[in-house]
Amino acid sequence: MAAKNVKARTVFVCGECGYETVKWYGKCPECGAWNTFQEQIRHQTQGTPKGFSGGINMTGTIAGGALSNPAPSGNYITPKKLSDIQVDDQARYHTGLSELDRVLGGGIVQGSLILVGGDPGIGKSTLMLQICQHLGLSYSILYVSGEESERQIKLRANRLHVDSDNLSLVSLTDMESVISLITSLKPQIVIVDSIQTMTSGAISSAAGSITQVRECTQMLIHAAKTQDIPIFLIGHVNKDGAIAGPKVLEHMVDAVLYFEGDKHLSFRILRAVKNRYGSTNEIGVFEMGEEGLEQVENPSQLLLSGRPVNVSGTCVACTIEGTRPIMAEVQALCSKTGFGNPRRMATGFDYNRLNLLLAVLEKRGGLFFGNIDAYLNVVGGLELSEPASDLPVAMALISAYTNRPIPDDLFSFGELGLAGELRNVSHGRNRVMEAQRLGFTKCVLPIQEKRRLEKNENWSISLIGVANLGDLLRLMGGEWSQ
Repeated sequence: MAAKNVKARTVFVCGECGYETVKWYGKCPECGAWNTFQEQIRHQTQGTPKGFSGGINMTGTIAGGALSNPAPSGNYITPKKLSDIQVDDQARYHTGLSELDRVLGGGIVQGSLILVGGDPGIGKSTLMLQICQHLGLSYSILYVSGEESERQIKLRANRLHVDSDNLSLVSLTDMESVISLITSLKPQIVIVDSIQTMTSGAISSAAGSITQVRECTQMLIHAAKTQDIPIFLIGHVNKDGAIAGPKVLEHMVDAVLYFEGDKHLSFRILRAVKNRYGSTNEIGVFEMGEEGLEQVENPSQLLLSGRPVNVSGTCVACTIEGTRPIMAEVQALCSKTGFGNPRRMATGFDYNRLNLLLAVLEKRGGLFFGNIDAYLNVVGGLELSEPASDLPVAMALISAYTNRPIPDDLFSFGELGLAGELRNVSHGRNRVMEAQRLGFTKCVLPIQEKRRLEKNENWSISLIGVANLGDLLRLMGGEWSQ
């Protein structure tokens, strides 16, 4: 059969969302970004069957479309019944870091593709190199770096005390060579740092472009699934804080982990925003030290260290991250404004939620914040996003407004409604047990939750139930008792 002719055509691809068009636009009609279109060359086979539109992919086969009436092939693929598929109980690799295993859902699943993103300098490469020490005791590891030389990685490994003989390093940016290495060496774990530096010779665009990132990831997915190798991808983030590259990249991988926290502070939070093999509610807490990342197995105690004593405007909240209760200190500061409009600022708490709580305190509680600057901060870089943090935030604001300190051995949780009522939240028992373990003796909570908890068991901690904002204001203006 004669070879089919291949012709090239020019397309323009948006660098933000991946929108494709045959002509250049200054503004993307899909996402609205300016000056993001990049010119790319696509190859298309002439004389393809009717109903097919597409090009030739990196392996030389037709891609980008589908046959409307595909001809039957001699190589039939037989589907497997679900009952015939065997699952190994030992299909997860433990990393040696219980915090990372918690976020992954119990460990690394064989054949999975895991994307790790975060701000520059947050600790992504450090974490990946650290787990090589424990994984190298039982598995062979291939570490592919497109940003550092082998010597630079060795210097960082010496600082982190990583000296595993099963760890192989290579500095490469050509994806075909990486796939060839994986096929020949057959490592049990692969780490690619980073996916934005990888390029495929079959694609004419520059490294880090939409097409390069997507096609290189597709090649790694094929290698991971066919050879049953877990692969870690380190991804850069853009100025908006999202992983650079197309959003489809996050849809292609099995798990997406984000490193959060200020790189100038010591605390780091690893959060899963996607996980096909576990919960996306779990977090891992780490502390950056001189010898790398150290896992924090008791984050509540660490976040509460150094609390001020007998100072107004502070209250301890208890938030639930997955199955773990975490105690955090909420600080508020209220001062008379020197401008026409009062300032509002929130760190670690939703700004719009702060304005809502201030409106409830003013309308239902009679506290006038119209000429008061209000500042709110969650100590330690933790983000309080669940409704249970409404009550401790409101108590911190009331304490700062009235300049009356809250007892140091008291914490609170509960949702504050627009009518000034206190509503129940989930995991009340776990929150009280965590506070009791850390030595707290008083708990302010919705009165319905208090009745439910006291019905089942006796507590050594004093449960103080409040029904509405009026009860809370009377409590904070008088004695702290039941």
